[in-house]
Amino acid sequence: MADFIQALDPSKLVLIETVLSFATSAFDAPVYNLPIFLFGIYAQENSEAIQSLKAFTGLVGGSLIYDIIWMAKHEQNWFVRMLTIMILILKVPTALAFVTALHQRGAQFSGLGFRGNDLSGATVWSMPGGFTSPLGGGARNGYQTVNDPVEPPKPTGGAPPTVNAQPTAPGAYQSV
Repeated sequence: MADFIQALDPSKLVLIETVLSFATSAFDAPVYNLPIFLFGIYAQENSEAIQSLKAFTGLVGGSLIYDIIWMAKHEQNWFVRMLTIMILILKVPTALAFVTALHQRGAQFSGLGFRGNDLSGATVWSMPGGFTSPLGGGARNGYQTVNDPVEPPKPTGGAPPTVNAQPTAPGAYQSV
């Protein structure tokens, strides 16, 4: 079965389904199929669009259920019904071919953004301005971390400090 799915050409499947959806769009047929497959043509041709491929694959898989519900609630003539059933049947290998294409491009197909079963994600984060998480240690790029105490500036041989001077952290921004 896996060899059959890998042998499928996703671009031809999407093109066939786009043409069938266009043919049924003038009649009483699911209106969401044509926009989904037009988006699929874009997603398939754009090689850098991994997110678009994921979105299209999810839309095709989800629209399988909507097709069944739509056909149960609406009456169609026999020819348009046959074309709608053909589109429904072709959605299964299309979704499987796009999942295979995503795996070949190295993408993980999970809607929540987790890597497989790894729910922990990154453990150390940093904020702009050099503030780091309690898990990360030390200062970064001359900034102090949140947990480090503020050291007052050391006097230099120049002018004595004024009465209103406030201590600043090394490398901190100062207003003029």
